[in-house]
Amino acid sequence: MNSRSTSFSAQSQRRPSLADRRFSRRLSALSTVEQGTLEDQTAPAENALTEEIEKIKRYEDFTTIDWVQDAAREQLRRRARKQENAGFFTRDGTLGWRRKVWEAFDAGQAWLVVTIVGAVIGILAAALNIITEWLSDVKLGYCTTAFYLNEQFCCFGADNGCPEWKRWSSFGVINYICYFIFSLLLVSVSAFLVKTYAPYSAGSGISEIKCIIAGFVMKGFLGFMTLFIKALSMPLAIASGLSVGKEGPSVHYAVCVGNVISRYFDKYKRNASKTREINTATAAAGVAVAFGSPIGGVLFSLEEMASSFPLKTLWRSYFCALVATAVMAAMNPFRTGQLVMFQVKYDRTWHFFELIFFVIIGAFGGLYGAFVIKWNLRWAAFRKKHLKDYAIPEVVIITGLTALICYPNMFLRIDMTEVMEKLFQECEGVYDYDGLCESVAPLKHRTSANKPRSKNRWTMVSSLLIATILRTALVIVSYGTKVPGGIFVPSMAIGASFGRMVGILVQALHETFPDSRFFSACEPDVPCITPGTFAFLGAGAALSGIMHITVSVTVIMFELTGALTYILPTMIVVGVTKAVGDRFSKGGIADRMIWFNGFPFLDNKEEHSFGVPVQHAMKSDLTLLPSTNLTIRSAESLLAETPYSGFPIVDNLTSRSLIGYIGRTELRWAISRARQAGMLSPTARCVFTHSEPRDPQTPLSSAPAITFDDIASSSGQQTVDFSRVVDPTPLSVHPRLPLETVMEVFKKMGPRVILIEHRGHLVGLITVKDCLKYQFKVEAQEHGQGQGQGHANANGSGQGHQRDDAAVERQQEKLWDVISGVAGWAVERVRALREGRLKLRSPRFAGRSAGGGNGVGNGWAPIPEGEDDGEGTPERRQRGRQRDREREREILDGTEDLDAGAVELEHR
Repeated sequence: MNSRSTSFSAQSQRRPSLADRRFSRRLSALSTVEQGTLEDQTAPAENALTEEIEKIKRYEDFTTIDWVQDAAREQLRRRARKQENAGFFTRDGTLGWRRKVWEAFDAGQAWLVVTIVGAVIGILAAALNIITEWLSDVKLGYCTTAFYLNEQFCCFGADNGCPEWKRWSSFGVINYICYFIFSLLLVSVSAFLVKTYAPYSAGSGISEIKCIIAGFVMKGFLGFMTLFIKALSMPLAIASGLSVGKEGPSVHYAVCVGNVISRYFDKYKRNASKTREINTATAAAGVAVAFGSPIGGVLFSLEEMASSFPLKTLWRSYFCALVATAVMAAMNPFRTGQLVMFQVKYDRTWHFFELIFFVIIGAFGGLYGAFVIKWNLRWAAFRKKHLKDYAIPEVVIITGLTALICYPNMFLRIDMTEVMEKLFQECEGVYDYDGLCESVAPLKHRTSANKPRSKNRWTMVSSLLIATILRTALVIVSYGTKVPGGIFVPSMAIGASFGRMVGILVQALHETFPDSRFFSACEPDVPCITPGTFAFLGAGAALSGIMHITVSVTVIMFELTGALTYILPTMIVVGVTKAVGDRFSKGGIADRMIWFNGFPFLDNKEEHSFGVPVQHAMKSDLTLLPSTNLTIRSAESLLAETPYSGFPIVDNLTSRSLIGYIGRTELRWAISRARQAGMLSPTARCVFTHSEPRDPQTPLSSAPAITFDDIASSSGQQTVDFSRVVDPTPLSVHPRLPLETVMEVFKKMGPRVILIEHRGHLVGLITVKDCLKYQFKVEAQEHGQGQGQGHANANGSGQGHQRDDAAVERQQEKLWDVISGVAGWAVERVRALREGRLKLRSPRFAGRSAGGGNGVGNGWAPIPEGEDDGEGTPERRQRGRQRDREREREILDGTEDLDAGAVELEHR
């Protein structure tokens, strides 16, 4: 930081310099704040001014919050509130009961909000689970006893079959068609609701919430309408069979609940940092109700969501997640006592020879994450360029293709959470799903002479392999469509299918070579390999690979099983996944979507090493405000012509000695209030500093400029004091400070802008966007150099990168040409079929009107002379209807030989 240290002499009789006066003003203000000696009459006035600005400001859309100023305003509010209530609290002494009650309420207000929010999240999550399960099952059949019950509730308690649950038809083709129609209907309604009423409710929302918690403002993203539409459309999208999950949207609607409810409390309505604490806590509760994992939710919020996570936020996140999961458990949405459908218990242990296959599963998770992230971003770029005006047709077509492809496969037909439940289970007792457990051979004493064979092992292996490949492709094109949907559960389902397939293959290997030394740890007459545990570890690997998180995944998977035995395998699998994922991709899908959308977000997990000072990334071409010689007209023109969120204030434009910083909203508000006060000339001068005092150590002016309150009573004044809305102590650094240090200041302190000052003179400024632009520039240059060396380019560093971008563009254009061609062909065929059924004249009528002028060449039979179009007398109307019925028999079917007067097909 730039410490402006200037020595003053009390006996100095010379007029102090500008730097001395600025330092004196800041030193005096700092000392009064530290000693708590601000005058009682100034604090309430400053607080009233701050509150008035905040009512107008409320943070503009798509801007960043200045956390430094937000903390300063909160301190000012506290001091003003204490001074206003000082007389009331001291009636019974300094430690009277009134103060104790007020302090208790103020301290307990946060816990009250967290409790209410957690309960609402738990109720909403349970209700949405029930609705989603019913909508998912209604595609396959219905309950005869009560139509509103899903298959599990309808067959609750049934051991051998369930006669109450019926398929839509006894014919498989009819069921196939019903499945397809229901899928299109559900996703169409969901996409329509999202596009019409709340576009922000589309997608997962995790990327945007990370930016909002970091200080980025997106008005309406956490509003009530977004919450309402998200809650309505999410079950429809999930039940349609689209390859998206509800865990990501669970975080979004949980944060929406916290934001909406906290706005009813004044403590959170005015303070952005308090709202950030609630958003962080509710994000943890969203993950907790999605996975039934309160501790895992807290760790997920700490590892993935929060940019600032103090200890009190940790406690509140834990309490909110606890309340949400407790309420959800009390409602018992699945009637099994489980918080999620795929919760499972394992009573078997694992063997050390299985670690080899665990490593394979971990490597698959890392490769899966890198592959899906890469191609999903490419599809997102294609969607943004070509499909942005076809949001509803895109998602409907993808859902239709998903329904057509997935119905024949037993692992793609049903809901993904139900798939994971079946893949995680051990094959014991009466449990089985379409012969899944028949892939396990009967338990015998396996020797080389006695090798039992399962009934349909290789059928299951092929089905699982097909499910893994198809689900991966569908996730790439489905994630990011304009319906609520996340990527957690689809990734876990893909990992589970791959893991179960590996488990079946390992089991087949053990049955083939039971006496091998490799399997010497297996006990006789006891199941040695449990394919369900491989599926469980595969789900964790895929989740870790797509999100690039480690600790929270391990805890979530532990809470799902409750088995301490599998913590070590889970840690090994997640560790391998993390290593492979970091090798082939940079960041998880949420981080890459932030990068793709261009949000101003600095990730705490990234480490930078640029080796350059901040002056390489700063803006040097600035729009400055002089401290005294700026007119009202010039200030208004500046606001109209420039898009900047704030302006540095200097002594004059020549010396550029820094005075302070004023925000765009504050300047606009100050001018508006001055005009409302009246008697303000367009040539009036704006004064951004107090009149200069005679004593440099005196912070207040003995002859201040005219303020807003004095304008009405002082006609003819040509100056307006804007000093009360100016930040006299903006954060400034030296231009030679390393850029990495400045980025750490942005991450840790959260200022909106940092000014660059050299020996008291302003030389530039830098924001988060400037840091990101420089980072992207450096990464592009490094990537270009690597590609250039790989292609033996000796004359430049960016040709390889440009070549790759051009190749991707060409591929996208070719894909768009194919899609456009197919869509155009389909539209033409539908149009031809629809318009071919018009009541056109038959070739037998062609000769009748060949020479007439009424209707010749237009394809319609002329009306006979003396007849009208059916209007008039009843007899004429009767003849007209009879004539219409006769012409209906003469509809062209497209095979007739038309004469020259007939109409062509494309003109119908």
